[in-house]
Amino acid sequence: MTRTLLTEIAVATADHSKYREDVLGLFRFRDETAFFEKASKIFSGVILLETCNRVEILVHGSADQLRDFLHGENRFGFEILEGEAALMHLLELAAGTKSMIIGEDQILGQMRRSLLLAESHNTNDVITDVCLNTAIREGVSIRQKTCINKGAVSIGSAAVLLAEELMGELDGKNILVVGGGEMGTLVARALCEKNLRAIYVTNRSFDRAVLLAKEISGRAMRLDQLYPCIALSDVVISCTGAPHLIIHADELAETMNERFWPLDPEPRHLLLIDIAQPRDIDDACREIPGVSLKTLDDLKSISEKNLAARKTECEHADVLARAALPGFIKAFNRAASGDLTKSLYTWAEEIRLREKNKALSRLRDADPYLESVIDDLTSALTKKLLEDAAKSIRASAECTDTQTAETLLKAIISGEVSCIRRSE
Repeated sequence: MTRTLLTEIAVATADHSKYREDVLGLFRFRDETAFFEKASKIFSGVILLETCNRVEILVHGSADQLRDFLHGENRFGFEILEGEAALMHLLELAAGTKSMIIGEDQILGQMRRSLLLAESHNTNDVITDVCLNTAIREGVSIRQKTCINKGAVSIGSAAVLLAEELMGELDGKNILVVGGGEMGTLVARALCEKNLRAIYVTNRSFDRAVLLAKEISGRAMRLDQLYPCIALSDVVISCTGAPHLIIHADELAETMNERFWPLDPEPRHLLLIDIAQPRDIDDACREIPGVSLKTLDDLKSISEKNLAARKTECEHADVLARAALPGFIKAFNRAASGDLTKSLYTWAEEIRLREKNKALSRLRDADPYLESVIDDLTSALTKKLLEDAAKSIRASAECTDTQTAETLLKAIISGEVSCIRRSE
């Protein structure tokens, strides 16, 4: 099989399509710094993307290296893709066709943040950079050419739809949003469209809760007022980024004692929807009388309805993603060819310096000005002589003719000339 990529690239993926939300949590890396430190010793480029319904690892390296690394970290069950399949996966990811909520735009922002995260740990190299940026650019283009994201729901708005589906309607209800970040904002904005009695917002940073509450005409609550606020609410949607539980079963059980109407044998029903990862709400809460707990896994019914409504646009997006692959490969190989041309210029520079020094030793008493002229002359000649060769190497790489690109480099550096037999 003809190799079309000039260097190795691999992706490890685990997502909602294969694993339940509680199992998916086992694939995550709680200590990002430790992850990047270990991975950077093996791979020249590493990107980590973790969202509420997927874990993705992109590396500038081989599939075998990535698999061995993950097994060493006790991470089994990732699907490993390499070469063109890895690039195609990134295109589909950016297009929104692999999202739980087809066409949602949040994945593009998440991919951008994964780049910034890698840059902050100095693990983003030219190959991983071109992979993510090209995929993101194509993802934006696909959305502009299709209607895949027109009127699309997000995970946050899907949680609101689920609440509406389970409660019958949300008119006149009190709803508490726990978390004022990106996901909490999406939830709150979706709730704005409903005829609610009240929207409460609580967050670790009270200032952030105030800002979000002001935007949606809601009421900000301090986090230490969480349980009294739950006592007032019909629905609680929790979506913080905390690494620990926010709502505990013992405290919630006490709170439910405050939710009895006079003469009623059971407390008023409370719907909890946890879309955080890791989870915000103690799973034991579902055992409390009057409490229903739903998680990301329960959003799949909303996802399936969304997919059915967008099937045609999803198919169109898939066609565009496949059509973008040749250009992606070209951009990838253009970036990868830099290593080949760098080797070429490094080899030539060593020869230039050696021969320049020989010439200067023969001149003996050459003054600094003459030395400078000779240095400039030899440098200019070297660049000029290699210009066409470097262009040929880059052009061959971009056209996926990786064998010719590598053979050209060998022919120049070591004098190894081999015939390349092309298939008709």
